[in-house]
Amino acid sequence: MRPYSDKEVFIMGITQGGKPFRPSDWAERLAGVMSQFRPGGVQPGSHLGYSPWCVPNTIEGVKCVVVHRDLEESEPMAWAFCMNFAKDNGLKVQEAFQPNS
Repeated sequence: MRPYSDKEVFIMGITQGGKPFRPSDWAERLAGVMSQFRPGGVQPGSHLGYSPWCVPNTIEGVKCVVVHRDLEESEPMAWAFCMNFAKDNGLKVQEAFQPNS
């Protein structure tokens, strides 16, 4: 597992009530919508891969989206979209952590 930056937040696929969020591909869908927001802007073919600022992942068995704070600095409305998605769906959001070495 790669170490996470303190500039990253996790949108966890667990609701505030502790239930798994559905549909099961929600993280890939959210990251896919955000694929155009990337360092250097949209490039030909950039829609074919995830933005490094918004990547689906699984952490400790929980599906999540890792969102980098550089998205907030570069594209505040895209950042707000991600955070509002989490809020509107009652998803847990947590700051990234550095695993103990």
